[in-house]
Amino acid sequence: MSDAASGESLSTVTYLGADSTLSPSPHVGFGIDIGGSGVKGAIVDLRTGEFVGERHRIDTPRPATPDAVAKVCREITDHFGWTGPVGITLPSVVRDGIVRSAANIDESWCGVDSQEVFGPPLGGRAVTVINDADAAGLAELRYGGGRDVESGTVILLTFGTGIGSALFHDGGLVPNTEFGHLEIGGREAEARASAKARDDHGWSLKKWSRKVSRVLEHYERIFSPALFIAGGGISRKGDQWIPMLTNETPVVAARLRNTAGIVGAAMAVDEGLRM
Repeated sequence: MSDAASGESLSTVTYLGADSTLSPSPHVGFGIDIGGSGVKGAIVDLRTGEFVGERHRIDTPRPATPDAVAKVCREITDHFGWTGPVGITLPSVVRDGIVRSAANIDESWCGVDSQEVFGPPLGGRAVTVINDADAAGLAELRYGGGRDVESGTVILLTFGTGIGSALFHDGGLVPNTEFGHLEIGGREAEARASAKARDDHGWSLKKWSRKVSRVLEHYERIFSPALFIAGGGISRKGDQWIPMLTNETPVVAARLRNTAGIVGAAMAVDEGLRM
């Protein structure tokens, strides 16, 4: 369980400073999003959050061991001829550069030093490794659903196989929150309200929205957010189910969707973010 769930003190991530841009151009960066089924990379225009050209995708290796995944990341950077810094997402808690969990990738990731895994295959260039939901949150806060929020607490939730989360306060990221594992009425939130739970039980959007509302109401009592951003594939239907929610805090659908992880990873390494 994350620091947020266990009640330990939280601290926001730090940056190296406004003059610390590491990309070959101040306007472009490179991100790789590692998922359970595919590893995707692209060059990102950091002024707009849009891709420069098309993304490149390679199937996630089986098993998805650190060495195998790092090799795929090298293939993706080589595909673009990219030689600059690389931001990488993992479906994992990453703290002090150490991978602390593994979801939909091989369990051999747990306890490894992400810099030792990615550094040599990527030629020793600067690499930032970040939780995938945190990366999506960074992108949404700058370019997407949270870009108009200047202060307060914003929570991004990705509804998929589980519920991923990213927490921001006054624009600062509090990493590795894992709110999907918070217990609500004796069950984890993601067992109650993930997109997978909806599919498994055959719930209508109306019934599922009631489950989501209960989860959001619980988060409201703890964090008093100014905004929820709803991500994941089901956010494409946000206009159908978000109006049915009964919680108090405004909820908006994520705008970047399946590009957010790559964009957030590129942002993280460009700004010198250190987890």
